[in-house]
Amino acid sequence: MWSAADSFASQAVNFVVMVVLARILMPREFGLMGMTAIFIAISATFVNSGLASALIRKKDCSQADYATVFYYNLGMGVLFYAILFLSAGAIAGFFDEPLVKPMVRVLGLDLIIRSLSIIQNTRLVKRIDFRQLAKVSVTASVLSGAIGILMALQGYGVWSLVARMVAAAAFTTALLWLWNRWWPSAGFSRESFKELFGFGSKLLASSLLDTVAKNIYQLVIGRFYAAQDLGFYTQAKMFKDVPAVKISQVTGRVTYPVLSEIRDEPERLKKGYRHVISITTFLSFSVMALMAATAEPLIITLIGEKWRTSILYLQMLCFVGMMYPLHATNLNMLKVQGRSDLFLKLELIKKLLIVPAVLTGIFYGIVPMIGVMMINNVIAYFLNSSWSGRLVSYPVAEQLRDVYPAFLVAVIAGAAVYLAAGLMPFGYTGLLIAQLLLGGLLIVLISEGLRLSSYLQVKEIAASKIKSLINRKSTS
Repeated sequence: MWSAADSFASQAVNFVVMVVLARILMPREFGLMGMTAIFIAISATFVNSGLASALIRKKDCSQADYATVFYYNLGMGVLFYAILFLSAGAIAGFFDEPLVKPMVRVLGLDLIIRSLSIIQNTRLVKRIDFRQLAKVSVTASVLSGAIGILMALQGYGVWSLVARMVAAAAFTTALLWLWNRWWPSAGFSRESFKELFGFGSKLLASSLLDTVAKNIYQLVIGRFYAAQDLGFYTQAKMFKDVPAVKISQVTGRVTYPVLSEIRDEPERLKKGYRHVISITTFLSFSVMALMAATAEPLIITLIGEKWRTSILYLQMLCFVGMMYPLHATNLNMLKVQGRSDLFLKLELIKKLLIVPAVLTGIFYGIVPMIGVMMINNVIAYFLNSSWSGRLVSYPVAEQLRDVYPAFLVAVIAGAAVYLAAGLMPFGYTGLLIAQLLLGGLLIVLISEGLRLSSYLQVKEIAASKIKSLINRKSTS
């Protein structure tokens, strides 16, 4: 619950901030930020290097382990900032956008700042102390968001987006150091590094491939299309990522340390694994189907008519986002079982699927490219689940039997909501509210009628938490 509060509360703040900024700024300015994304993301992957996951998985971490990773993260942060600083001109030349050069040099500071807080964050995750993480992320989101909005209102344009990103890193790091006091009391240990990097190096390679895969589409759009086209795409992606990525992150952050503790108990491990997949797919399918159905009133109501091009992108990307929790949970199981080697092999195979999508984007356009991405997503699921399922005796066929009812309910509700829009005599705001209410009601009614197990699990968890809160208030 605290993991959900952390992710969704901070994401809610970030979402509101981005909506406000989207109403003030133009698509081109968001497109310029999108051009820098892949370079910052790749650098950040090297800074983390998978060592945080190795620390979380290790049952008894010493001070030498923590200090070693801290010094490594900091060193990599400084190194990659220097690389970005020196290559900023070449990056700007690649996109033919001179403003990208100073942007990259300022945004690169994010790497050094965040490298200072990776251990603090890891220690909280390892203790499953998501209450503290929630306080940090929400506070940092509010403060950095306020800076971004104030700068946008003052006419700073794209620099308001840059300042917001760097400020978020600074506030997060400062608060983690303030509220989770830890200092590197030991020196760098070659033995610790060798042990941790043996596991983390494969995750680094996998994360690098995944980061390139997630951002290469922005690279293609930024290189072969106008900056405003990239702005439309990044805005649609932002809307899609709010539920899709966050559901995956919430469950992944909690289940990875918890399932790692029971990895030697096959029956408990499979039960927990199945439980997570069932709940997350129900939530993901339902939310993404409703977002696709309400994309037009959602975009127009929140960020305005100038973003209309983003509507079709969002509708298609929602079907990509539906699968995120399945991907994340299946891949998490490989890490839990210590199979980072298999994790890497799967990532290598799946990334070959990117080539057709990239070529489609270059030669045929953005919409056909997203269409190929949708197909790739389904193929990638079968690859992920086939291998992870073998490790816990949970094959693909059994997974599909568990998740397809939730998918069917979500599609039926989404289709009904989309078709009902033409019968509703409302403006965009009223239409959005009516569609969401109708969609939520349909999902509940259909799920109750079918006695859908995943829905009943979610309902049981929600009911128990509400009861706990009521009892707590009554006793106080």
